[in-house]
Amino acid sequence: MLKLKISLKARALRYLSMREHSRQELGRKLSRYAEESDDVPALLDFLEGAKFLSAERFSESLVRRRQARFGNQRILSELQSHDLDKTEIEKMKAQLMDTEASRAIEVLHRKYRAAPADHLERAKQMQFLQQRGFSGKSIQAALRACRDGDEIDT
Repeated sequence: MLKLKISLKARALRYLSMREHSRQELGRKLSRYAEESDDVPALLDFLEGAKFLSAERFSESLVRRRQARFGNQRILSELQSHDLDKTEIEKMKAQLMDTEASRAIEVLHRKYRAAPADHLERAKQMQFLQQRGFSGKSIQAALRACRDGDEIDT
């Protein structure tokens, strides 16, 4: 049975139909299938001109996918690894700063239902949030927040 050869443009559109990609990421994926006559940078320029490929949409998509599980440091690091424009990264950073503490609370309470019983458990919970890329300020806010079963001191 003959295998149908897919053009580079069709392959790029198929990747973009599944999810948003950065220019760097899509170029890396397409270069595996490119032949000598194929011009990957020209194809990427065409896709950007036709609004199929957008750094803004990619960064918004990545933030939406990651913000429920990770902190600002980890998300911004991933954005930087995709060679996005500094202004785009700064825009996403401003959006993320407003919600980091509440996201840290949600992530911590989803993983650990009860408040830490001792300093070892507290350190374990702090390390968990640190590995997820949350800032120290957000970690402290998450550890101070009441859990479902906790009583509120008045």
